[in-house]
Amino acid sequence: MPSFDTVCEPNMVEVRNAVDTSAKEIGTRFDFKGTSANIELKDKEITMFGDAEFQLTQVEDILRNKLTKRNVDVRFLDIGKVEKIGGDKVKQVIKVKNGIETEDAKKITKVIKESKLKVQASIQGDAVRVTGAKRDDLQAAMALLRNDMTELPLSFDNFRD
Repeated sequence: MPSFDTVCEPNMVEVRNAVDTSAKEIGTRFDFKGTSANIELKDKEITMFGDAEFQLTQVEDILRNKLTKRNVDVRFLDIGKVEKIGGDKVKQVIKVKNGIETEDAKKITKVIKESKLKVQASIQGDAVRVTGAKRDDLQAAMALLRNDMTELPLSFDNFRD
């Protein structure tokens, strides 16, 4: 029976490259000379440092620009609150989303069931497997998910015929 998996996984190699090039640009830019502006990636968390919130927004703009150039969807970023870390320094943690959360997986299965397509959706860990009798129905389900679930950067893996 034909099937595919709906997943939400960023290309972490490209994310690391974008963070590294952002850090390099921050180090060479004139307006960041002598400041504590910096960016680093640990596991799936990007941490931005700066002297003020304004500086953090500049660092975030640089990061978004670099991610876009590397074809990484910025919807993978879950931006946290600005925290004070002593003196007048601030930091902000950005989590990189990986996997589909259970609420979103339930929304995906609900959208597929309400569409009256002849496919079934089942939640499997942090992915949603969609199975159907015809390949055309699966492709219609993919198009439906792309249109209806715009807040998630979905991709489709393991398309089996």
